[in-house]
Amino acid sequence: MTAYDHEQLAVETRVPPAWRELLGRDHLGAAIVLAGGVLVGAINIYLAASLLPTAVAELGGASFYAWNMTIYLVAMVIATMLTGRFLARWGNVGAYLAGFATFTAGSLACALSPAMPVLLASRGAHGLGAGLLSGLGFAVIRSALPARLWTRGTALMSAMYGVGNVAGPAVGGLFAQLGSWRPAFAAMAAIGAVCGAIVPRVLPRSERSTARVPIPAGSLLLVTAAAGAVSVAGVVTGTFARAAGIAVALLLVAGFVVHERRNEVRVFPRMTYQRGSSLKWVYLTLGLLAFGVAVESFLPLFGQRLAGLPPLAAGFFAAAISLGWSLTQIGSASVTGRRAVRRLRVLGPGLLALGLIVHGLLQREDTPVWLVIVWVPVLFAAGAGIGLAYPHLSVAAMSSTRDPEEGHRAAAAIATVTSLSIAFGTAVAGVLVNLGGGSMLHSARYVLFGLSLICAIGALTAHAANRTSGYEARS
Repeated sequence: MTAYDHEQLAVETRVPPAWRELLGRDHLGAAIVLAGGVLVGAINIYLAASLLPTAVAELGGASFYAWNMTIYLVAMVIATMLTGRFLARWGNVGAYLAGFATFTAGSLACALSPAMPVLLASRGAHGLGAGLLSGLGFAVIRSALPARLWTRGTALMSAMYGVGNVAGPAVGGLFAQLGSWRPAFAAMAAIGAVCGAIVPRVLPRSERSTARVPIPAGSLLLVTAAAGAVSVAGVVTGTFARAAGIAVALLLVAGFVVHERRNEVRVFPRMTYQRGSSLKWVYLTLGLLAFGVAVESFLPLFGQRLAGLPPLAAGFFAAAISLGWSLTQIGSASVTGRRAVRRLRVLGPGLLALGLIVHGLLQREDTPVWLVIVWVPVLFAAGAGIGLAYPHLSVAAMSSTRDPEEGHRAAAAIATVTSLSIAFGTAVAGVLVNLGGGSMLHSARYVLFGLSLICAIGALTAHAANRTSGYEARS
């Protein structure tokens, strides 16, 4: 076992620090910036979806409706992949200022857009800023917080995805209800500006590299094309067209992996592709957990059609998964025993899959109120599966190397994997919905059973991660 392994083992087994240490005076500012950057990006994934009907009524351009999510997610994935370059060139403070500046400018451009094409272009800038902030949150935590707070810090940040999934539709729906969509984007710009203003005061400055940092152009092109293909698959009509889009995306992802293995300029750390490394299994498990989040895009539809819920109630009902994800991480982050952490990594995907299966079995036509009430704890339990495993998998990725550059790359890749997996999951869920034909009950079961089978694979990849990490520790 290396000295670094001993150091990490000591970090994992000592008495865990209290949440008040992370949120105390010494680290509160850094926690706000790290978590705030992830939160604004997560909120805006679904914010525009709630606002777009109102925006279309004013600007026109209904034919471009579906592209607002596509452009945002593709831009977000691209930016997460460039996080390491920004950190090397500008340091912690400079990179964060660039991220909040881009996000704020994109938000203002959305608020002031005179036509739908301008709004879509602004969403692209929006996504670039959000993606950079998401990647920076996981990458900068290594230098912004002591190692003993990494688990709680990653729990706080990953919980922001869940909070964003709740707040995005809620905030967007509130402004849409008032018939005014522009102030919602203006409010996002104000939040971005405030967070950016405190960055120089709360984040440690890191050294800038004078060396030219190459852009992984080949990897960037392949994963962008994959993200674009899966996003298009999510908006086209017809099961065959969607399946073809997903197939193309999978081929592009395979090409991305081959390209990364053969080139020195890459997105993921070198050890991801080394034989016997657990890092690839860690990323796969994180991706499969995020894959299950895609079901939230369709739960409001099932709630309205099968249970007769009003739109607002159906939206909050669908947020039970995100709520379970966010709240469970508070307790999960306190677990530090090596065996317990390994068990949670395997238990998390299994619980997520089980929750989706049970929810699928509870679907009925004209669902009675008592059964709708039962849905909520089942979905909460499914989300709890993500919360149990996600922070520990994130720490495993961040602590996989002592090399600072490789460490930043390993941490930033968490956001890349999460964003890309949510995009893939949404497209796959769209295909499964179409398989139901005219029956909403069949569509709901196809989505829930199909995603549960995919998420269940995460228990196997988590077991592989535990097994290979044990092998690395003995070597």
